[in-house]
Amino acid sequence: MAEPQRARPKPTPETQHFWDGTKAGDLRLQRCDACAHVYFPPRPFCPSCASRKVSVFKASGKGFLYSYVINHRPAAPGFTPPYAIAVVELDEGPRMMSNIIDCPQTPEALELDMKLEVAFQELDDKIALPVFRPAKG
Repeated sequence: MAEPQRARPKPTPETQHFWDGTKAGDLRLQRCDACAHVYFPPRPFCPSCASRKVSVFKASGKGFLYSYVINHRPAAPGFTPPYAIAVVELDEGPRMMSNIIDCPQTPEALELDMKLEVAFQELDDKIALPVFRPAKG
């Protein structure tokens, strides 16, 4: 019997640029042209000032571990415990939930404020998920 797979995101017209970016190996964010607020998740208006004049740009892909929890229960299809459910604060300001890879999933290894960099985990020929790993150097 095949192992259950991780849930796939369903891109919408408002999020397609983000998923096109992850597939190309880019983390794309949005910036308000009116107030310069950078935000995530994608949406067609600024959550700070409600302006619809927003631009998409390639983010650095760098950030730090803001918070996390280590899940030990085998409840989610496509995940093998233990695994970290993390909040990463990007250098550009927004926070996003993700997973940490290439690192033991222990409190000793997952230090708050540790520097991270984005990596992309391909789910299929259309979707790649942004995940994070400890920054090199």
